[in-house]
Amino acid sequence: MTTSGSTANRFNISAWLLDRHLDAGHGGRTAIVCGEETLRYVDVADQVNRAANGLLGCGLRREERVLLVMNDEPAFVAFFLAALRLGAVPVPTSPMLTAGDVAAIAADAGARVAVVSAEYAGHLPAIREATEGLLATVVVGDSPAAATHRWSDFDDAAPVPVASTTEESPGFWLYTSGTTGMPKGAMHRHIDPKVTADTYAASVLGIGPEDRCCSVAKLFFAYGLGNSLTFPFAVGACSVLNPARPTPAGVAELVARHRPTLFFGAPGFYAGLLDAATPAEQFSSVRLAASAGEVLPAALHERVVAHFGFPLLDGIGSTEALHIFLSNRAGAERGGTSGTPVPGYECKLCDEAGNELLEADVPGQLHIKGGSIATGYWCRREATQAAFLGEWNRTGDVYSRSADGYWTFLGRNNDMMKVGGIWVSPAEVENVLLQHPDVLEAVVVGTRTADGLETAVAFLVPRRDRQVDPDAIEAHCRARMAAFKRPRRIVVVDELPKTATGKVQRFALRQQLAPDDPPR
Repeated sequence: MTTSGSTANRFNISAWLLDRHLDAGHGGRTAIVCGEETLRYVDVADQVNRAANGLLGCGLRREERVLLVMNDEPAFVAFFLAALRLGAVPVPTSPMLTAGDVAAIAADAGARVAVVSAEYAGHLPAIREATEGLLATVVVGDSPAAATHRWSDFDDAAPVPVASTTEESPGFWLYTSGTTGMPKGAMHRHIDPKVTADTYAASVLGIGPEDRCCSVAKLFFAYGLGNSLTFPFAVGACSVLNPARPTPAGVAELVARHRPTLFFGAPGFYAGLLDAATPAEQFSSVRLAASAGEVLPAALHERVVAHFGFPLLDGIGSTEALHIFLSNRAGAERGGTSGTPVPGYECKLCDEAGNELLEADVPGQLHIKGGSIATGYWCRREATQAAFLGEWNRTGDVYSRSADGYWTFLGRNNDMMKVGGIWVSPAEVENVLLQHPDVLEAVVVGTRTADGLETAVAFLVPRRDRQVDPDAIEAHCRARMAAFKRPRRIVVVDELPKTATGKVQRFALRQQLAPDDPPR
C-alpha cells in the first residue's frame, strides 16, 4: 500500500473536483444535466457519499479496483469520484464491449467490485466467472439480473472522510482501445486530471464556470472523461450527459435543447452531422468545438467550419497522456494539422534509433513529455519499457513538424506504407479522398501483392444517397497526387470497423484483404 505522506502533501482528485465548490459556497451551481434530471454540486456530493458508503459496505479497501461498465449518467460520476475519495482505483470500461471482453478486463485488473448500468447486467455472470476475488456487484437501474446490491440500496449519504492520498497516489486506470490487440491498463495518478485541466482546458478552451460541456466521446474514454467530468468540475461548470449511444440526430437535439458552449466530437461524427444535413442553428450556442480520436482531414475541417460557423480545434491526445497535448488554437487553426504543443507539454520527433530529428518536414516518431503521463501499464513490463522512456512517452504516432511549428499526423508506426521504396502517409491520401463529393469516410491501409510488394488500398464509405464510382475516384486521385501515392484498389463499404472509442481498426481492414483481390 502506498505511503500516504504528510498532511501538507495530501491531494485527492475527488475532493479537488467537488469539495472545493461546496467549501466556496457554490454547491447550488448546476453540475450535471442528464435527460430530465438536473443535479447541483451539492446533489453530486450526496450521491458520491452514498456510493462511497455503499462501497465501504461491500468491503472495498484502499487501492482495490472498482470496475465500471456504465452509461454516461450521474451514477457514473458518483461511483468514479467515490472510489477515488476512498483511495480505491476506479476502472471505467467501455459498455460497448462484449461480456467476454469486459470480463477479460475485470480479470486483468483484479476487480473487487463491479458496477454496471442495468442494460449491461447480463455481463455479470461472465465477470463473476472470470474474476477471482470479486466481492460484490452493483446494478444501477431496473434489472431482473442477480446482483449483490442495487444503487437504490445505497441510501447512506453521511459524509465520508477523504482518504489521505497524495498527488502521486494510484488514481484510476484506463484501458487502451485495443486497435492492435488486448487492451492495456494505463495507470494514472490522482494529480493527472488536474494537470489536463490546468493545461488544455485552461489555455486552449479557456473554460469558465459559465460554460456547459457536451461530449460525443463517453466518460469511460480518456477524451470523454476530461470533456464531461474533469474540465467542467474543475471550474464549477455544467456537464451535459447523454446516456444513449450518440447519433447525429440525437446529439443535435440534445445540443439544441441544453445549449452547450463547448462541444467535443471525433472526425467521423462531424462527418455524420454534415451527412445528416444537421441545421447549423441547432449548434448556435457552441462557442468552441474540439476534435480528437482520429486525425481531422483538412477537407472535413473546412466543411464543418463553413456549415456550423464555430471554430473547430483539431488535436491529438492519448490514453497514456489522459487528454490532448497537441492542439490548434482558436483564430490560428490550420486544417489538416494537430496544431502546436499545449503549454505544459513538450514534443519531439525521433528516428528509429531514438535520435532527435530537428529538421522541418521530416517524418519521425512522436515522443511527448508532460505532467499527466501515465506511470505505466498494469502488469505489462515489456510494453511499459517500450512506451515509457524516462520522462518521455513514445506514442507510436508518426508526425512531421513544419518550419513554423505546426505538427502533422502521418500515421501510426505500423500504418505507414513504403511504396516503390518511398514512404507514403495514409493520412495524406485519405485527406485527398475526402475531398471527393461522394465520400463520407476514407481509410487507406497497406497490403502486399502476390509478389510481396506493398500497395495501398482505400476503404470508402459513401455519403448519404451517393454512390462511389472507383473510376471517378481514380481520376480524382490522379489529378491531385503523385502516382506512387494513389490507391491501387478501392473497396466500398457501408461502415468501417471501429473500436468502442471510435478509432478505426485498420488491422481488421487488412485482414479482409487477400493479395491481388480485384477492386470492388
